[in-house]
Amino acid sequence: MAEALENKPEGTPLSEKKWYVVRVQSGREEQVAEALKRRVQAAGLQDQIGDIVVPMEKVTEIRSQRKIVRDKKLYPGYIMIEMAQSKDAWFLVRETPGIGDFLGLKEPIPMAEHEVAKIRAAQAPEEADKPRIKIDYQKGDAVRIKEGAFENFDGVVEEINPQKGIVVVTITIFGRPTRVDLEYWQVEKI
Repeated sequence: MAEALENKPEGTPLSEKKWYVVRVQSGREEQVAEALKRRVQAAGLQDQIGDIVVPMEKVTEIRSQRKIVRDKKLYPGYIMIEMAQSKDAWFLVRETPGIGDFLGLKEPIPMAEHEVAKIRAAQAPEEADKPRIKIDYQKGDAVRIKEGAFENFDGVVEEINPQKGIVVVTITIFGRPTRVDLEYWQVEKI
């Protein structure tokens, strides 16, 4: 990208902003994004670097018999940056502490529009109000029912419906296998 930027004649208008994926220190995505936003403000490059996003989704899980909603990073170790291909913007991003490099072989590759739309939709406030349910079971896992009419029965997970939070478990009643639909929080792994 550096060669492409150096060959750009002075006075040429900046290309439109595109979205790029940048590797950052894992576990520090929010801090690096905030540091980059401060550096953009200080350098006055708001016209070249737009939005900086740490892609996240809301996840519901049960911990200690309580329902908890938390943010989960979709892509740990990466952030998304909307920026124009300019030498100043590129160097500002590259020189920010905690940032590794852009995704791409020799030069950064912009994200496809449908990928950006998908991630931006997950960030939308109305989507954030509906957290996704985290179910730690897979088909074939042995589980014990911890609540309900079949409490203390052991079974095997047959199906999982994360949208509804339902786990279908096969248990043995009177020597016959029986499928039972249960809420995800009613079972635990053995």
